[in-house]
Amino acid sequence: MFFQHIYDKSLAQASYLIGCQAKGEAIVIDAKRDIDTYLQVANENNLKITHIAETHIHADFLSGSRELAEVTGAKMYLSDEGGEDWQYEFPHIGVTDGDIITVGNLSLKVIHTPGHTPESVSFLLTDHPATDEPVMIFTGDFIFVGDIGRPDLLEKAAGIVGNQEDGAKEMFHSVRDFTKLPEFIQVWPGHGAGSACGKSLGAVPSSTVGYEKITNWAFQYDEDEDGFVDYLLEGQPEPPKYFAMMKKLNKVERPLLTEVPKHKKLSKGVFLEAYHNGVKIIDTRNKEDFADGFIPSSINIQGNNSFSTWVGWLVDYSEPFILIAPEEKMDDLTRKLMRIGMDQMLGYIVTVENLGLDLQTADVVGIEEFRSYLNRDDIQVVDVRNQTEYETAHIENAENVFVGTLEDNLDEISSSKPVVIHCQSGDRATIAYSLLKKNGFVNVKNFSGGMKEWTEKANPVKK
Repeated sequence: MFFQHIYDKSLAQASYLIGCQAKGEAIVIDAKRDIDTYLQVANENNLKITHIAETHIHADFLSGSRELAEVTGAKMYLSDEGGEDWQYEFPHIGVTDGDIITVGNLSLKVIHTPGHTPESVSFLLTDHPATDEPVMIFTGDFIFVGDIGRPDLLEKAAGIVGNQEDGAKEMFHSVRDFTKLPEFIQVWPGHGAGSACGKSLGAVPSSTVGYEKITNWAFQYDEDEDGFVDYLLEGQPEPPKYFAMMKKLNKVERPLLTEVPKHKKLSKGVFLEAYHNGVKIIDTRNKEDFADGFIPSSINIQGNNSFSTWVGWLVDYSEPFILIAPEEKMDDLTRKLMRIGMDQMLGYIVTVENLGLDLQTADVVGIEEFRSYLNRDDIQVVDVRNQTEYETAHIENAENVFVGTLEDNLDEISSSKPVVIHCQSGDRATIAYSLLKKNGFVNVKNFSGGMKEWTEKANPVKK
């Protein structure tokens, strides 16, 4: 058996290519949209991708299953569970609980595991030349290392009111059924630490059924369904705005993108025309370079592992945009954007210099200056972390306005007195700073050290 774990750090998303080397056939589970990765792995190992499967209709990334099927001719095996409202609306081979997918000498048994979503399935793999016992289970967003999938996304992100309690109860029973599997089975989930699909995912890529039964909180509730539901729904992070669009696009027909786009470098004239016409400018430079000089109204979203998530929070799918980024980073950034369906980029420029624009500089303050602003009625201190972080520990008298929804809540930011913002370690604060400046706030200061520096130096916090 051939096995390859393929991990996208930017979305903490795992996909898998599993092959039967004797027959030369392979299956890809939960493919990302830049499919050249799978084509290369298959080619290097003399495998042909003949099967494609998904664990559920994804919310956090745009699935590449259809692109992969278009290029390879492989058949797609997708869940027909969950009822009429949870059916994929494009041609596929439907699978339900108990079905078997055969890939050469390998077999994958479909197990319906509702809770995260009604149609969620897991795949129990048996490598028949080695054993007739199952050896791996691919759980998607059902069982993670140390956590389980959240059932509230459909309500919070997709607007399906009243779904989260029902989903949590379904998850309780799915978890109980999972405990009946042999403890030696390897567990390969759809996400790792950093994903918004759970609240406490572990950092290691895989586990076993036995290890999860010992260490995963979800297995400690035995018959206490109410306690399980309460804990599962409590403290889940705010889902990014783009999740609702992913749910839709992963379910319906859509245009395919079978190659990674090559975006064009814009001339000064073309850029300035777009800029003066109000096209959104996303500056992907690091926060220090941005602070030293930035184009007015540009938004600083650093080109790191969180780049696509914050673009998904702050850019509407109908909005064209331009990147400021080094040429050598454009392939990486383009891949991160296409993985969430952000295909409306007009192009990029590599520098903010020599454009004929008067650059602005950020007002960044250190911890001593920040301390001097606290407990003053004439200054507003704003913590732009999410609500759960804020409630866990925050600086006294700091108000909480989450950066992801900041532009929807500008009325909570004072326009008549200075505003000092901070987050955990500075990345989100620089996003918030750029958003406030873009929206006309003049007297804004950024304590870039954030809660990290504040607590490291033993300053008091409120819980």
